Amino acid sequence: MNPILKNILVFFVGCILGMSVNMGLIIAGNLLIPLADGVDPMDATMWELKYFLFPFLAHAVGTLVGAFIIAKYTASYHMILSLSVGVFFLLGGISMVFIMPAPLWFIVIDIFLAYIPMGWYGWKLTGQDK
Repeated sequence: MNPILKNILVFFVGCILGMSVNMGLIIAGNLLIPLADGVDPMDATMWELKYFLFPFLAHAVGTLVGAFIIAKYTASYHMILSLSVGVFFLLGGISMVFIMPAPLWFIVIDIFLAYIPMGWYGWKLTGQDK
């Protein structure tokens, strides 16, 4: 297979699988730690601390899975493409800041720890060269 085509296909598959993991963890979090009655799910400024665990895990692990798959199976540019999935997920995280209000502390932690570092770590776990 053409390496460029392989990289493009693997990138899309990695993004889709990362987004699937993200959504699965969000759903699991809602089942394991359901919001109390009267809590607005679209206004995280009023959430208790425990409700932030799964959103952060979903963002971080979803990015990690996508980056790992991309670094493992692309033909070349393993690190660049893994970091690119981190940037892609980061853009989604930034858009969520505007869609769903959240406390500043969570926004900062989420933006700075869940995306680019996990993209890098996904690449690092594979042991692939740059």
